[in-house]
Amino acid sequence: MTLRDDAHDVLSRWEAPDPQQQRLRGLYLDHLVARPDAMSRACHPDHLTASVLIVSADHTRVLLTLHHIIKRWLQTGGHCEAGDATLVEAALREGREESGIHDLVVDPVPVLLSRHEVPSCGPIRPSHHLDVQYVAVAAADAQEVISDESDDLAWFGVDDLPVDTDQSVRDLIAAATTRLRGTPSPAQPAGSR
Repeated sequence: MTLRDDAHDVLSRWEAPDPQQQRLRGLYLDHLVARPDAMSRACHPDHLTASVLIVSADHTRVLLTLHHIIKRWLQTGGHCEAGDATLVEAALREGREESGIHDLVVDPVPVLLSRHEVPSCGPIRPSHHLDVQYVAVAAADAQEVISDESDDLAWFGVDDLPVDTDQSVRDLIAAATTRLRGTPSPAQPAGSR
């Protein structure tokens, strides 16, 4: 199974929480059918990406990265790579690379979808990331390490975010914390299937 096949399978089975997310799900599926390169950053103007919101072990804090190019506090995530076998593995790889935390337990079911314009990605404007968003829980003793892609990395209380936090990040945090309240810990250890 290719990464594109996995993405199609994941999104086909995913239950969207509302009509707007259902509309995005359909848009993503149509893109996957229409574009053999849908998972590649070379697919212009839009391509699928994967991200993961890292939550503290007690579910009270989130780890956000101050993106080096965009200059906003965001969840970890980014482009899929040739070595990624699944969407969840791509999200987890990005989370580990950008946070320096390797002991993450990821929920294998996406939390939300987010289509957002990315001004620095590709030659065609406007271009968009069709982001599939996951949630992962860090170990209680996790120590973050700032990557080259970030200007900063910090833990914030879920109710004490930076004032300029984007609404899409706030929506992801709300959905992820709701998911975690319903399921005390993610369903599967990272990397397992």
